[in-house]
Amino acid sequence: MQKILIIFGVTLLLAGLFYPLIAKIGLGNLPGDLRIERDNFTIYLPITTCVVISIIISLIIRFFKSF
Repeated sequence: MQKILIIFGVTLLLAGLFYPLIAKIGLGNLPGDLRIERDNFTIYLPITTCVVISIIISLIIRFFKSF
């Protein structure tokens, strides 16, 4: 349980540190990211962004498992 909390905390820390870089390269505005805007609410579904991040994380994990 402690290991999971540490990994979760480090992940949140890294996400916070890399957020300006991610926003600068436009990762949240890819084709396939859905944005539904109505009069009093907005729904944002970053489908393509999630797929790209998942592929990147999978490649990083595969790289570190090979050692």
